[in-house]
Amino acid sequence: MGPGWSQYGGMDLAELRPDLPPPLAEDLDIIAEMTADFARSRNIEETLRRGLGRICASVGAEAASLFLTDGETGELVCRACCGPVDVTGLRLPRGRGIVWRAVAANAAQLVRDTRHDPDFAATVDDTTGFVTRSILCAPLSVRDERLGAIELFNKRDGGAFGDGDRRLVQALAASAALALINARLAAAMAEQEAFRRELALAADIPRAMLPGVLPDSFPIHGVNLPARGVSGDFFDVVARPDGRIAFALGDVAGKGINAALLMAKTASLFRCLAKRMDRPGAVLAAIDAELAETGASGLFVTMVAGVLDPAAGQVVLANAGHEPPLLVSPGAVRPVDGGLPPLGVVPELFTAGCPDSTVSLDGGCLYLFTDGLSEARDGDGPMLGAAGVAALLERFAALPARRRLEAVVAALPGGGALRDDVTLMAVEDRR
Repeated sequence: MGPGWSQYGGMDLAELRPDLPPPLAEDLDIIAEMTADFARSRNIEETLRRGLGRICASVGAEAASLFLTDGETGELVCRACCGPVDVTGLRLPRGRGIVWRAVAANAAQLVRDTRHDPDFAATVDDTTGFVTRSILCAPLSVRDERLGAIELFNKRDGGAFGDGDRRLVQALAASAALALINARLAAAMAEQEAFRRELALAADIPRAMLPGVLPDSFPIHGVNLPARGVSGDFFDVVARPDGRIAFALGDVAGKGINAALLMAKTASLFRCLAKRMDRPGAVLAAIDAELAETGASGLFVTMVAGVLDPAAGQVVLANAGHEPPLLVSPGAVRPVDGGLPPLGVVPELFTAGCPDSTVSLDGGCLYLFTDGLSEARDGDGPMLGAAGVAALLERFAALPARRRLEAVVAALPGGGALRDDVTLMAVEDRR
């Protein structure tokens, strides 16, 4: 016997428990050693193959096969075997057969003479030339969860399998089933951990693309609040050499890593183009052309881009399928409508460029926001809507811009349980 859990201070169970009959002590040693192998294994199928060989040797069988259920087809598939014939990959459709009988009954099947068993199918024998005289089959199951079965063929001494063999194989099958469940749980946990790391990396993409904290004296501020860790919203602010300030706010349709990557691409394109193109409409048209050529199917971007002239208190604004910005002046709220459909949908509409318009701030503030703000709601209550957004903005109008935006987001209905990403920008007239 090789070293395993059965050994204590260099003694195996036969030495530790001399009162046990030798065959029983040897059987317990095999069970303990296989359990230890399963617990240590990182390659469960290789361990099952080794365990199957050990079971063959212990029971004195000529051959053995291990079948596992295919979760997609429902068939039993041979995943390991030992003996003179390799039947790895053999599939057994649901139905008759001794293996399926063991799985269906969730009980070991002892067939001392296959000639007298109506469920015995000689198809494999006819194909391989192997002669099956007797069969011992035990299900791989834990409670009602049935994973497959172990099947042993023929005693080497020419006899038939007995009740002692059945008890041993049942115990070994139970140990193997537990090992399989543990291995699958470990694999699922590893997959979840890998997904969690991937999600964390994806969440870093939008955060890295956002501008840092701007000084309170700066005329443009923004806030981004992701709903589920990975945000498809973005905003950016780019100081131009001529003293004007380019800005943009966008929302990628979709969630997850693909949306985050498209967001990063769009934000990068804006940062590059906004430094050398004077008109925001031209910037959006150039981004649309790039997204139409290389964008992912089914994803598109709604986006507002603008250029602020701080000295004149004017904004040149272009809109591609986004929520109309709100111009909030003392005693008045006006939506700034107009524009084209979202980026990456109908490139033909952008061939002549995206129209832009000039908006005079007149001492007021221009607000850009994603639909996560206007569609915020408390439970099944009504959405906030443009009127609700305007009311919140006026409610906190006395606060400095950055604190104002934070206060608006904190006051959204739903108690902080966001249904969608929320991004909000303020472009002020600081003259």
